[in-house]
Amino acid sequence: MNITVFCSANKLDDRYTAPAAAFARLLGEQGHTLVWGGSDAGLMGVIADEARAGGGRLVGINVEMLAHRGYPDADEMVMTRDLAERKAQLLGRADAIAVLVGGVGTLDEVGEVIELKKHGAHGKPIVFLDTDGFYAGLRLQLERMEQDGFLPRALDTLVRFAADPAEALDYLVGSSG
Repeated sequence: MNITVFCSANKLDDRYTAPAAAFARLLGEQGHTLVWGGSDAGLMGVIADEARAGGGRLVGINVEMLAHRGYPDADEMVMTRDLAERKAQLLGRADAIAVLVGGVGTLDEVGEVIELKKHGAHGKPIVFLDTDGFYAGLRLQLERMEQDGFLPRALDTLVRFAADPAEALDYLVGSSG
């Protein structure tokens, strides 16, 4: 499977890095391809290293303005003109999507793929690895949106939240098709 991962490019504390690294290692060990933002920086670099160490293939989708941070050992590196093209490539190459800890860029990416899924533009499974309750606030907001009628579909048909790396990967593998 091609598993697109959205996450931070920042250097983070081990409480965030360790679960992300474990997820990426499992992804590689199970023979999947990591499709990610193509960066060697911070958490993006960590997951690329771990997926590679696990035997996985690496497909980076980078953007021209961040080319200087490209991961040097990717099996394939796609360079896009802008962030919109990057997001389209990340979704287009995905069989499934994992969301690890991240900032505004991560929220932008996953917000778009959830919106597209809501409208039936794709049916790819999306899972949040909710490390240390990082996405508890977002989950609460999405549940409120569902309860108050802002989502035309049940939330659990759009996204899932997983507590640990193995649970997240199992959901993606079991839900893709």
